[in-house]
Amino acid sequence: MGLHPGNSGESPRTAQAIAQEFAVEVRPEEAGMRLDVFLAEKIPALSRSQAQKLIKEGLVTLGGTPVTKPKYRVQAEERFRVILPPPQKLALEPQEVPFEILYEDQDLVVINKPAGVVVHPAAGHYEKTLVHGLLARLKDLSGIGGTFRPGIVHRLDKDTSGLMVVAKNDQAHERLSRMFKERRVKKVYLALVHGVPQARAGRIVKPLGRHPVHRKKMAVVPGGRFAETIWRVKETFRRAALLELEPVTGRTHQLRVHLASIGHPIVGDALYGGAKPHGPKARRQLLHAYKLSFEHPRTGERLSFEGALPPDFEEVLHALREEKAR
Repeated sequence: MGLHPGNSGESPRTAQAIAQEFAVEVRPEEAGMRLDVFLAEKIPALSRSQAQKLIKEGLVTLGGTPVTKPKYRVQAEERFRVILPPPQKLALEPQEVPFEILYEDQDLVVINKPAGVVVHPAAGHYEKTLVHGLLARLKDLSGIGGTFRPGIVHRLDKDTSGLMVVAKNDQAHERLSRMFKERRVKKVYLALVHGVPQARAGRIVKPLGRHPVHRKKMAVVPGGRFAETIWRVKETFRRAALLELEPVTGRTHQLRVHLASIGHPIVGDALYGGAKPHGPKARRQLLHAYKLSFEHPRTGERLSFEGALPPDFEEVLHALREEKAR
């Protein structure tokens, strides 16, 4: 894979506006993959949706001819040329959004996102996102994520709290993205679930995809994308348990769907059966990303962080401990 950057001469708020060119060749074992999936796996900074956009805009060529269908099946030894346009100058205005900064250097920042905050602007959420808050508090963010996702390497659901790493320049973004895709970033979550599992630990391996009827939901579906979650019981209560979760893969809603699929939905998760009339109550899903560990993209040093549980999560645990002690 070759990378040939060029400078457009513009310097927006995120980073220098640099157009990038990639040359990617299909290995024999990659033959038959969808083009959008292939590109997302080969180019660290590219998500599948971003790859689809580039393909449809004619920015992916094969032998000089644009390939405009994301579902195109690649063949061995084919060589694609991919152009990533320079990031647009940010149109977003900085806004004050509450979040805690645990660590910051010239390349990245590690933050503790509160529940109720959307990570980046999207349909129905154009104000007071984490990105707005980052723009208000940080001088630089990487431009790879584009106009609405500067610095964003990975995401947490709106009502999930916890640790995130944000890239401050494009080099850090690319290297962190590769680490996530190669599963070299360790993420550990805490979740309060309904019921007490019979075992003390386990592994859930079930494929995930879009729900066949409810398009806003994910589900365990035959032929879906491979997904794996490791879980351990950390504490038990009368009708609930606190689990430590380690997602081996990072699919959308993975932890929430996997836990619901084994009969232990997350407390407060109305979308996946966690809002039960009996048992503990919560205004949002009690899921918190509390540990994050990765290699520094510049130095290679292993960095590890732990984020405290938010007050609403602690309050529910306190009530359950008191109930158990009675």
